[in-house]
Amino acid sequence: MTEVDPELLIHSDAEDLAFSVAGRLITAIADAQSTGGIAQVVLTGGRVAAKVYEAVAGSPAKVEVDWQRVEFWWGDERFLPPGDPERNETQARDAFLSALDVDPARVHPMAADTGQGAEAAATAYGEDLAAAGSPAFDVLLLGVGPDGHVASLFPGYPQIAVTDAAAVAVHDSPKPPPTRISLTLPQLNNAREVWFVVSGEDKAEAVAKALAGNDIPAAQPKGQNRTLWLLDQAAAQQVS
Repeated sequence: MTEVDPELLIHSDAEDLAFSVAGRLITAIADAQSTGGIAQVVLTGGRVAAKVYEAVAGSPAKVEVDWQRVEFWWGDERFLPPGDPERNETQARDAFLSALDVDPARVHPMAADTGQGAEAAATAYGEDLAAAGSPAFDVLLLGVGPDGHVASLFPGYPQIAVTDAAAVAVHDSPKPPPTRISLTLPQLNNAREVWFVVSGEDKAEAVAKALAGNDIPAAQPKGQNRTLWLLDQAAAQQVS
């Protein structure tokens, strides 16, 4: 398959970025459903993601989507107790899932820390994906860390090289909390469209490096049909 060059769209600020991405996401989901299928969406976490989800919940255009026919997955998760406000699942539920008419059976959070261990939780998530037919995701949302990490795949960590599992446990994360679960790179690449949604000056260097093809995790995920970098001006300031 011929690799498609990434597309770069720059917005004035984080608020403008969030509203634009929200509208784009609603349209993409409606398009994915237009042939009668189930839309497959991978959610991310972080400050701008929360703004996107809130904008989706508040958008009049959300009625264009049959939310009962959307399958929600996560790219990574902080391995914390159920309902912890730092969990990506909690953030998404509070910001928009609780306000939409979703099918609970189609919402697939990564397991919380209830004592079973992160390795078992990662294996279980891979089994969830397999039970769903290992779907190709329609849209996969990603943030980027200042160090160039995506999901919970960090520079120099062995998990970036794992190809024989759908999800992995990550220990001793360089940013808290120390234990996480992440989709592996092959799973991140199992998406028709990959959208990097990034805001803030602290991400500018990592964004520039990723777009220049440097050897950092953020340079590696690619959509099968489209790779979008959706940035605010602060995050884009070092892009040549």
